[in-house]
Amino acid sequence: MGAVDFEAFVHELATVSGQAILPFFRTALGVEDKSRGAAFDPVTAADRAAEQAMRTLIRRTFPSHGVRGEEFPDDGIDADYVWVLDPIDGTKSFICGMPAWGTLIGLCRQGEPVYGMMHQPFVRERFYGDGAQARYRGPAGERRLNVRPCAGLAEAVLMTTSPLLMNEADRALYGEVEKRVRLPRYGGDCYAYCMLAAGHVDLVVETNLNDFDIVPLVPIVAGAGGIVTNWEGGSDLSGGRVVASGDRRLHDEALKVLNGG
Repeated sequence: MGAVDFEAFVHELATVSGQAILPFFRTALGVEDKSRGAAFDPVTAADRAAEQAMRTLIRRTFPSHGVRGEEFPDDGIDADYVWVLDPIDGTKSFICGMPAWGTLIGLCRQGEPVYGMMHQPFVRERFYGDGAQARYRGPAGERRLNVRPCAGLAEAVLMTTSPLLMNEADRALYGEVEKRVRLPRYGGDCYAYCMLAAGHVDLVVETNLNDFDIVPLVPIVAGAGGIVTNWEGGSDLSGGRVVASGDRRLHDEALKVLNGG
């Protein structure tokens, strides 16, 4: 399948997921807690409807591809191509009626992220990339995404979803980074990475991420010229401790602090 055709298919996935989600947003929505007694982990009918819609379209179009999603069991994840889906990244914002959430759609080939999209249907924004370039489509038109230069922590805008999601040791290390930046902000979820790719944020530091939280975002950040690693500076993000930056100088300084330097 050619690049243009593939991009069209990802946009189709985004459209059907948005059609499934929007009837539930800012309504009297029932919320379940998946945490089983741990920290509150909400899921809604909107999450499940959107993921089911995307799975159905993928199976019909690419029956040999695997699918890994947040809300349903894995299907064929030993395939060469595996879709990684998070129907609503930022469900806590979603249930509060806040628009800082999005649908994440990623594609891995032999375990490596090769394409990703973040779609926010309520504000009609799409951020997508293939690791070589990244683009924006929305009310502001269509354009290429590019990170901005940032020489170090003292000049950086930092985002994380919440330090309260981190364990005590990681929160302390994150706090050392936060002390050094120009401006820290909380609550971004997937939007933080897209704002980094768009050149509005310089650094994102997170922990406890699942693969469906980060895999679709890697090709967007990389395509915009950014860097995504674990806290040790490696490419294995399975541990859930992630650092994303728009400038290698900033990235190296953040890693040094996160590793006790």
